[in-house]
Amino acid sequence: MTHFPFELTDPIGTAATLGLIVLKFDETLEQDFRRLFPARDVALYVSRLPSDPDVTPDTLRAMETDLPAAAALFPPAAPFDAVGYGCTSGTTMIGAGQVADLVRKGAGDTAVTDPLTASLAACKALDLSTLGMVTPYIDSVSEPVRNAFQSAGIAVPYIVSFGEAGEERVARIDAASIRAAALDVGRSDQVQGVFLSCTNLRTLDVIDDIEQTLGKPVLSSNLSLVWHMAQLSGAPMAPDAPGAINRP
Repeated sequence: MTHFPFELTDPIGTAATLGLIVLKFDETLEQDFRRLFPARDVALYVSRLPSDPDVTPDTLRAMETDLPAAAALFPPAAPFDAVGYGCTSGTTMIGAGQVADLVRKGAGDTAVTDPLTASLAACKALDLSTLGMVTPYIDSVSEPVRNAFQSAGIAVPYIVSFGEAGEERVARIDAASIRAAALDVGRSDQVQGVFLSCTNLRTLDVIDDIEQTLGKPVLSSNLSLVWHMAQLSGAPMAPDAPGAINRP
């Protein structure tokens, strides 16, 4: 066998290299990321994290144990610009600072964000101090998410939930249901915008319509996380990315 000479080239992510930690039962977040980061020179590497089919405070906290190992599965030679942990309620239960520390244990010294941190940054960028919130979760999970926003200075006077604990069912909640719930909370005079919580909800296709109907900004876990990772890394987003957060 003849050994043929070769040259080495640059990493794939010449514009940006992103890492995304997705829960085992999440069917939505990875698809949204690939849709909103379509550029060929943006490298997106995905690692899966063991998770329970039922979303409860205990199962969310249990993910803390496996986070460093999931982050360590990213290719070590890739120079990551940002890594995202894809769980809003998990971040709420574990704590954003702890999530970042655990991710860096596996992925090294890189920028780390999550849907909660990203959504708070988006609220600041949009100058929002009050939100109506839509969650798919049971009450014991929904209320801590609400409290996390309120502790950060974002009032949440109106919240509705689908009351669903099963992740597989959350991924199947249809666009019409999400839209109706968002309009219900968004019509309140007490809120300046709407937040759609959970990375497994299919929100991207209804955000612009809800905003146009309400005349108010709409954020979602996935849209906020993509936007924040773009801010941290310089990765270009798709020109048709929805939401007021992506319009100057």
